[in-house]
Amino acid sequence: MAGTEHVISMEESLSKKVSFVREEAGETSRRRQSIEIEEEASSTSKIRKANLEKLKEAGPKITRNPDDPKTTPKIQEVPALLRGHRNFKKYFEPRVVSLGPIHHGKKEYQAAEDFKLGMACKFVEDSGKSGEVLLGKIAENIKQLKQYFDEKVAEKYDDETLAWMLFVDGCAVLQSIHSVVHQEIIKKLKIKNDQMGFAQQDLFLLENQLPYQLLLVLMDSSAKKEDLKESIETFMSRMAHERGEYVGKAGETNGTPIHLLDLLRTKLVGKSTTENKGRSNGLINSFKKLMTIFADLIPCKSKSGGEQEQSFRNVQELRAAGIYVKPAQTSLLTKISFDRSLKFFAGYLQLPLITVDDATGPKFFNLIAYEMCSDFDNDYGITSYVAFLDSLIDNPGDVKELRNAGILYNLLGSDEEVAQLFNEIGTDLVPDSAAYGDVKKKIQSHYRNQLKVWITQAIHEHFSSPWTILAFIAAILGLGLSAVQAFYAVKGDENKKQK
Repeated sequence: MAGTEHVISMEESLSKKVSFVREEAGETSRRRQSIEIEEEASSTSKIRKANLEKLKEAGPKITRNPDDPKTTPKIQEVPALLRGHRNFKKYFEPRVVSLGPIHHGKKEYQAAEDFKLGMACKFVEDSGKSGEVLLGKIAENIKQLKQYFDEKVAEKYDDETLAWMLFVDGCAVLQSIHSVVHQEIIKKLKIKNDQMGFAQQDLFLLENQLPYQLLLVLMDSSAKKEDLKESIETFMSRMAHERGEYVGKAGETNGTPIHLLDLLRTKLVGKSTTENKGRSNGLINSFKKLMTIFADLIPCKSKSGGEQEQSFRNVQELRAAGIYVKPAQTSLLTKISFDRSLKFFAGYLQLPLITVDDATGPKFFNLIAYEMCSDFDNDYGITSYVAFLDSLIDNPGDVKELRNAGILYNLLGSDEEVAQLFNEIGTDLVPDSAAYGDVKKKIQSHYRNQLKVWITQAIHEHFSSPWTILAFIAAILGLGLSAVQAFYAVKGDENKKQK
């Protein structure tokens, strides 16, 4: 028995030990889980803290501070929103020549490298300096010039490679512009007209820009400094198709341009000045004043009260509503106005002069892309103009109206092509909502007023010249005299009967 009890006792003892060990092991597992949970919570807390810190830091970055120095937009790739455009290559990539680092080295532009070297050589010869001296000037300023490019764009090249690239491209651009302005130079060079034409278009691509400061460094080092500056002014006026008032005055106070595309934008947008108003024909003006007195006696109300959204669609609809387009005496795109000297008569929408050719599409697309760059704080002047013009052009008939009014010069081809071009450029634009707000409000007010429309149409159709007005007055006088004669005739008959 004793042996048995001893055995049992030993078994119980072993059982207790096993149980104890199991309990110890269980505690260790729970402790490990607890530690893991604590570590996970700690890790989550760190991530959350880091994310909240990012959130805090993001606020000042997006907040406009009037005390902050104005940033200069970098030379960069076309914004992502436009990179998916179905005709991206057509409008945004070089046709003949690459300039700057973005498209440098691509095989499709290798043929133009000899052209650039030749033009650069010609520039050096005319400068009165050696190539070594001019290249040295660029190398001295390479740190500053590098800052004009987006970091992603310039980081692929070391300073020496970038300096040589900018030297060749800058000299070639200046010599090309000078040669285009002075055609006698072109005739002495082995350059085909189509090559030069496409090369000119390539100068105004966003991804093909060179710092204007680079051009200034090269011009300042040349014996032909003043001639080169005059050539740029003449060339840019041509590219902007400047006509009418303010020619050559746009951008005088805007400082040094960032690049040629920036200078083109300044030429097109210009600065606001007081509009000049013409005088209308004396007889027609007097007649309209009489009609205004009559119209003022008639109560007139819009179809609905309150502020109205834009309901007019194109030039032809405006014409049907008694609003006619006429040319402003300038090509500055900001000079859009609505003129209505008298309350109940025709409205006149004044639009700036515009020339449409093969380069119009690429120019406007790249100017719009430039305004869309996140580091360019601007008023979307080009975007707003294109959006407004697109609202006026739906079909070839609208283009014809603009042509007949002397506003649009069509060097592109058919009116259909022009309409398609602006409908394409105008797709998905987000203009400044306040742009031309006063003009749109006046047009809408006129458009909504049916009595005004009827009177305007009647005047425009039947009283557009002094002779029709005289005929109308004569007819009224004739009717009046006939009525007087009839009255006295009836009066005379009554008097005879009474006698």
